[in-house]
Amino acid sequence: MKSDLKGFERKIGYHFNDTRLLEQALTHSSFAYEAADAGIENNEVLEFLGDSVLGFVLVDFLCAAFPELNEGELSKMKSTMASTSALHEFAQKIKLDKVIRLGKGEVKSGGRKKRSIMAGAYEALIAAIYLDGGIEEVRRFLLDHFGLFLRKIKTDNFIINNYKSALQEHLQKEDVPAPVYKTLSTRGPDHQKQFVVEVFYKEKRLAKAKGSSKKDAEQKAAQRAFKRLFGRRLKSLTPETFLYAKKK
Repeated sequence: MKSDLKGFERKIGYHFNDTRLLEQALTHSSFAYEAADAGIENNEVLEFLGDSVLGFVLVDFLCAAFPELNEGELSKMKSTMASTSALHEFAQKIKLDKVIRLGKGEVKSGGRKKRSIMAGAYEALIAAIYLDGGIEEVRRFLLDHFGLFLRKIKTDNFIINNYKSALQEHLQKEDVPAPVYKTLSTRGPDHQKQFVVEVFYKEKRLAKAKGSSKKDAEQKAAQRAFKRLFGRRLKSLTPETFLYAKKK
């Protein structure tokens, strides 16, 4: 573990004064539970703290980088960049899945590929850096990842939204009822369930999709429906969100 941590520190560009913080950040509850006799702490409290630290640094960054955006637009951008999908992408960049400690059962069920686990560990890592080195070290660590995300935005006149919200907002503007999502089927074992969902409005089917959760399937169905309306003017940022170039 120690040698892996040294390599990981080089990967993230930060050297911990207290490596116990890093070890805790990389310890999932499933591992701590299986090693209960050893008194190992899991990363859940760090994840909670990291969420708040991330939010502060992200809002500070967005307000400075996009002074022309209003509160609602900034809020949507923050939600996009702090989403599970985005954090999972950031975690993949630093190969966090290679060093996180998971219980044997969680490993067997594909825990290293679960977005929620990787996103949570990423937030825990943020908290560990904050406690060890302060807010400026967190800012330096995150700015590289924010830049990676924002390079996807190649227009200064854009809208960011998630597909479910965008579809509902569009239908409201057309003065028609809000879309309705119906779960058609649920298959597979608990750790690998697949949900099939259709989205309707006025009893008309707009699209159908499957996902690893009802929320995931609904977002994908909304994505398919919305893309039929706006096509190539959309650019996906995460599986749930998109960039939409405004007409000038």
